[in-house]
Amino acid sequence: MVNKITNDTFLKAARGEKTDYIPVWYMRQAGRSQPEYRKIKEKYSLFEITHQPELCAYVTRLPVEQYGVDAAVLYKDIMTPLPAIGVNVEIKSGIGPVIDNPVRSMQDVEKLGELNPEQDIAYVLDTIKLLTEEQLSVPLIGFSGAPFTIASYMIEGGPSRNYHKTKAFMYSDPAAWFALMDKLGDMVITYVKAQIKAGASAIQLFDSWVGTLNVEDYRQFIKPVMERIFSSLREEKTPLIMHGVGASHLALEWNSLPLDVVGLDWRLPISDARSLGVTKAVQGNLDPSYLLASWDVIEAKVKQILDQGMEKPGFIFNLGHGVFPEVNPETLKRMTAFVHDYSARR
Repeated sequence: MVNKITNDTFLKAARGEKTDYIPVWYMRQAGRSQPEYRKIKEKYSLFEITHQPELCAYVTRLPVEQYGVDAAVLYKDIMTPLPAIGVNVEIKSGIGPVIDNPVRSMQDVEKLGELNPEQDIAYVLDTIKLLTEEQLSVPLIGFSGAPFTIASYMIEGGPSRNYHKTKAFMYSDPAAWFALMDKLGDMVITYVKAQIKAGASAIQLFDSWVGTLNVEDYRQFIKPVMERIFSSLREEKTPLIMHGVGASHLALEWNSLPLDVVGLDWRLPISDARSLGVTKAVQGNLDPSYLLASWDVIEAKVKQILDQGMEKPGFIFNLGHGVFPEVNPETLKRMTAFVHDYSARR
């Protein structure tokens, strides 16, 4: 039995409802800049932490306790389900995910297996149950990488600055590309539904690098699988969030998908997004670089974002990308309190 959530402000905002104050959470709030997390990382890798539900739950709930945020986000990586389908991935310090069997042909796509959550990622589901049944009074956000971003790692073999190999694969072998999208779409649906069944209260899909595509390519090569994913997830009646980086030109494409919240990075002001026609709830969008500025600079920028976001119901304060290691945790704590206090007074 899942414990009753005593703070559902985030869920209300995600549904476009009025709230007493603006809810806030931060991408990559679990880990990165927290000294307690860095101490754990001296002993365990990311994958090793996620395979230990008690430890993973601790890392996940730590920012809720320290910062007073309105939602927890499950500590894991978008690469988490890939080993189960036959992708040899290792997360290397200072580099990121590295894959030694990249996908370069239809044969490679056909070799990919299927995800069996209860068997392949039981440790993830156990962590979710532990958090939602015993430890959290705020919603838990589960997540998955979206097909394009996952495919980019699988095709490039790791992080990329330009995604030339990924785009070339997409353009030159569309049959293999769409077969890969189908495989990854199935994986995402299965993976996310398992997280919801285990107790996740909301889901965010990270298409971190899809901004490298233009609108025409997005509509042709990506949107069909995203329509299928969100249509299937919609059956769960769980708030669904879409987020990417450098993807302002895709905001209206996301707005037309069957999801609840459009995540914006700092490149597109919230007022501009709404003027363009974004009608869904909006999440964002402080540039994380501001977190290293003086408090008066941070406060002024946060006020500006809040003033725009509060023009209509359905706003969640967040960063435009994730917390990075150099950020002082006290800054996040102070900013969370400021968002709550300022928006409540308004």
